[in-house]
Amino acid sequence: MTDAAIPRFTGDASPYAGGDPYADHRTADFPFTHLVDLADRRLGAGVIAANDEFFAERENLLKPGPAVFDPEHFGHKGKIMDGWETRRRRGVSAVEPHPTPDDHDWALVRLGAPGVIRGIVLDTAHFRGNYPQAVSVEGASLPGSPSPEDLLAPDVKWTTLVPRTPVGGHAANGFAVDAEQRFTHLRINQHPDGGIARLRVYGEVAPDPAWLTALGTFDLAALENGGQVEDASDRFYSPATNTIQPGRSRKMDDGWETRRRRDRGNDWIRYRLAAQSEIRAVEIDTAYLKGNSAGWAALSVRDGEDGDWSEVLPRTRLQPDTNHRFVLDGPVRATHVRIDIFPDGGISRLRLYGSLTGEGAAGLAARHRELGG
Repeated sequence: MTDAAIPRFTGDASPYAGGDPYADHRTADFPFTHLVDLADRRLGAGVIAANDEFFAERENLLKPGPAVFDPEHFGHKGKIMDGWETRRRRGVSAVEPHPTPDDHDWALVRLGAPGVIRGIVLDTAHFRGNYPQAVSVEGASLPGSPSPEDLLAPDVKWTTLVPRTPVGGHAANGFAVDAEQRFTHLRINQHPDGGIARLRVYGEVAPDPAWLTALGTFDLAALENGGQVEDASDRFYSPATNTIQPGRSRKMDDGWETRRRRDRGNDWIRYRLAAQSEIRAVEIDTAYLKGNSAGWAALSVRDGEDGDWSEVLPRTRLQPDTNHRFVLDGPVRATHVRIDIFPDGGISRLRLYGSLTGEGAAGLAARHRELGG
C-alpha cells in the first residue's frame, strides 16, 4: 500500500445546485477503511480542544454517519455547517492583511482506543469554498488522561503522520500512514483556516497489557481490548466489526446482518483475539434483530495461525432479540475464533470472556514495547 496510489482532491467544488448534496462529492475506495475507526465515539474518542470553532463545533468531527447539509439552515453567525469550522484568518494590519504561512487552526483529538494508525480520512463534505487550503496531522502517545494543557506542553513529542498537504473542498481526503508506533492523541491542523466535516482514523488497537493483566478476566474479542474481525462471509447490511463494539446494540443496524441466502450454505465471522487466551464463557446477543436474527450458531476456535479448528459450542438455537450466555466445560485455549450462523441473518454482539495465557501476555507486552508503549 503506497500513499501515491491514493487519489488526491484539490480545489473548490461547484456551488450547491440543489438536489442530492452528495451527488458531486469526491471520494475513493481507500485501502484502509476495513480497519477499526480508532476515533469512534463508541470507543470513547473525543475532540477535547480547538483554538477556534466560531462557525461550527469541533465535536461534529466525530459524529457517526455522513455530514448533513441543509441549504436553508442559517444562524446568527452564518450558515450552520455539520462539521468543525473556524472563522476567516486575517493578517496583522491593512499593510499585511493576509495570514502568514505558519498561521493555522488546530483541534486535539483523544483516540477512543490507542493504536497503530494505518490511514486517516479528513472529509470536507459540503465545505465547497470554505475548506482549508491544506491540512496536516500529528500524533502523540501520553499515559493516563492528559488535559489539553498537558498535550500542549512544550516537552510533548508530536510525530508527523500527514505532512502539510493541499486538499479539496466537498471531498473525502484520504492519507495512508506509515508509522509503526502506538498513538493516543492526534492534533488536526488546517492551514490557514476553514472547515472539515468528519474525521476518521483507521488502524489497529494496541491495548495496554498492564491494564488487561490487572483486569484478569475480560472480553477477549472486544475492539477496545485488541480483538479484531479478520474476515466475514457477508457484510451486505452492516459491518461484522459491529459485533465487537462496546456496549449492547441500541438499534437493528448496530449489529451484523447478512443478506438472505438462497443456497444451502451459511454465514460466518472469523476473529483474532487480543492475544493467545483461555476462553471460559460466551455471550451471543441478537438484540434488536427480531425477524432477521440467526436461527442457530456454532463456535469454533484455533490456536495459532495454522492450527486446526475445533468446535467448542455446537450448533445451538438462537432466539430473536435475546442475549444468550454459555459457560464452557473448561478453559479453551485460542488465538482465533469463528462463529457460524445458520443459515443467515445476524447477531448484534459476541463476547468471549477469559484471560491471557502466559505466552499471550508476554507477546502482548513485547508488542507494546515495540510500539513505544
